[in-house]
Amino acid sequence: MALTIGRRKFLGVTAAAAATTLAAPAIVKAAGSKLRIGTFGGYFEESFEKFIYPAFTEKTGIEVQSFATPVPSVVVPQLKTAAQTKTAPMDVIMFSGVARAEGAKLGVYKTLDDKKIPNLSNLPERFQDRDAEGGLYGVGALSWFITLCTNTDEIPEAPTSWSALWDEQYKDQIGLLALPQNAWMLEVTATTFFGGTDILSTREGLEQVFDKLRELVPNVRLWYRDEGSFQQALQDGEIPMGQYYHDVAGLAAAEGFPVRSTMPKEGGVQDSGYWISPKYAEPIDEIHEFINFTSSPETQSLLARSVGTAPVVDLDLTDLTPEEISAVTSTIPPITPRYDVFVENKDWITETWNEMISS
Repeated sequence: MALTIGRRKFLGVTAAAAATTLAAPAIVKAAGSKLRIGTFGGYFEESFEKFIYPAFTEKTGIEVQSFATPVPSVVVPQLKTAAQTKTAPMDVIMFSGVARAEGAKLGVYKTLDDKKIPNLSNLPERFQDRDAEGGLYGVGALSWFITLCTNTDEIPEAPTSWSALWDEQYKDQIGLLALPQNAWMLEVTATTFFGGTDILSTREGLEQVFDKLRELVPNVRLWYRDEGSFQQALQDGEIPMGQYYHDVAGLAAAEGFPVRSTMPKEGGVQDSGYWISPKYAEPIDEIHEFINFTSSPETQSLLARSVGTAPVVDLDLTDLTPEEISAVTSTIPPITPRYDVFVENKDWITETWNEMISS
């Protein structure tokens, strides 16, 4: 069974094909007929093409040309190159996590006009990326949760805390994401044992958190990059516990697999996709219109139902039922990734992390 959903990955586009993918929209731009929007590939892009873009066109009359964007390591340098020639490969692009911060540091994003996005008031400040001068450059589009997932046959009683990962009874039984910028286990450890992520703001604090994180290494059987490999092992009970995506685990459970997703008392990890616009994208009004459209409670509800993502607006503003809400999100305050910490300490964190998981 293939339930792995590609929203965390840029699927369907190889690095070799990336240049072609980003260069193609230039013809469309000349024609001036469509807003060019890039999102994560695979299921994710297909859902946007089927549900979100048609609703936007119906409401505004603005047509959309959809593209699957390649990996951030390809996109960010291409945005830098495009900015040097005062061009834009797309008009709006969805970025997640570290890529947003790296692009902002390079100055390759357009500063957006708050006044042209009245629905921005629906989004908490954490979903509004701003530069040092307060200029808006990123707007939250949607979120997803990483939670503590277990096989119900092997672990009948659901754990209630991330601290279960450190329990000696689970030695060599746990699966965790292999990359620090995807796993966010520094944030999980800091929140669970140090009262929050503020401790990550200093190198000394990072070292303390790493020391605690190393204690669970004997419990980890699989550091995974391929979601499907862990999902299969979880469903089979081969690896009975680990961190995984709340929505996909729910799909597996709905299909009858003995899989459970638990929002720990410390909160699930909430990662998000944000809309940004390349610095020299030209259809300014259309860009703002689209971002405003997706920032509405109605569109956020549509995204939850059709794409399976968590709203970035206050849940009380949506018309989602309690069952629909529990399928994609939680009322427990989330653990928010410290993207800034990773960007500032990228090489050191990566080196320390790799040494830890290979020990």
